[in-house]
Amino acid sequence: MSDNYDDIIDLDRPSYDDLPPMSVSDRAAQFSPFEAVVGYGDAVEETARFTDMRIELQEDAVYELNQKLEQIRSNSLKSDKVRITYFVPDKYKKGGKYAQYEGTVRKIDEYSDELILDDGHRIRIAEITDIIVL
Repeated sequence: MSDNYDDIIDLDRPSYDDLPPMSVSDRAAQFSPFEAVVGYGDAVEETARFTDMRIELQEDAVYELNQKLEQIRSNSLKSDKVRITYFVPDKYKKGGKYAQYEGTVRKIDEYSDELILDDGHRIRIAEITDIIVL
């Protein structure tokens, strides 16, 4: 059985005077995997990412939360440091995550329906699930 490459199998690799030899890592990179469909890997990762579902507060929890907001509104809690638990909706899919933030409430913005803390952080009142006075 004759091989088609018998005439060149023992020859040295060609070299060129105007081009330096390519490094082994650069040659290997030519054969590395590539993403045939751009963005497909990102889409798969996004689909696999878990989000939390928003918890619907019970009536007594809503009442207690409203009492604390009223205390803040009437300035009795404005100088106290609080820990606020709130829901952050996900930008890309249904659900989101729960976050906590500690700080001192500066004011309640009735127009935008937000709590504004001393450091400028804003939290939508509709997303708040708990307020703890520290």
